[in-house]
Amino acid sequence: MNFKEGEVLCLNKPLGWTSFAVVGRVRYHICRKLKVKKLKVGHAGTLDPLATGIMIVCTGKATKRIEEFQYHTKEYVATLKLGATTPSFDLEKEIDATYPTEHITREMIEDTLRSFVGTIEQVPPAFSACKVDGKRAYDLARKGEEVTLKAKTLVIDEIELMACNLDQQEITIRVVCSKGTYIRALARDIGQALKSGAHLTALCRTRVGNVCLKDCLDLESFPEWLDSREITGEEEINEQPTKL
Repeated sequence: MNFKEGEVLCLNKPLGWTSFAVVGRVRYHICRKLKVKKLKVGHAGTLDPLATGIMIVCTGKATKRIEEFQYHTKEYVATLKLGATTPSFDLEKEIDATYPTEHITREMIEDTLRSFVGTIEQVPPAFSACKVDGKRAYDLARKGEEVTLKAKTLVIDEIELMACNLDQQEITIRVVCSKGTYIRALARDIGQALKSGAHLTALCRTRVGNVCLKDCLDLESFPEWLDSREITGEEEINEQPTKL
């Protein structure tokens, strides 16, 4: 492996980690292994701290491929709680409103999910990395400032109802979608379409293009995996660490 020339790493992001922290950990271990101070490392698609699953991390010259990976179709498995909303559309914030769910049936849910397949307009969450006047929306939202974001056009290729527990007001769905889709916002919109409310309680990105979750490295075992790799170009890197 040659991390300067460029490597593409597929990692399973743990619950509670930011995407930035995952990149930082990968960079730290690679730089420590190579005995260098700097190495270009980036990721191809943010995952929220409360989400898990595939993160593609690129190093060195492979960071030029980040945009390519960002445009790959993605698959998610999401669990939604019906009848309640939160300001962040997930568990980051406490429930702020509750709604009736007695009228919701499995057939109604399946019909509603089908209505989201195809090209749709979606307003991103205020608690998102979208920029408003040069600032991240989530920074403004967490300060209590009002955030207004414009709807974006995206494509939902598939939505499958994987589990439906109406006694617990909980459903699990599989979503195949384009770049820019916020599953938290989809949960919000599904709740509204059901004439109720909904928020995300769990999310896992299970596929990016042809990369599946089973093919990914666990972040916890990344240092051991790195030690087991044969690394080329190490001497060149160690001679010129400040030029990376």
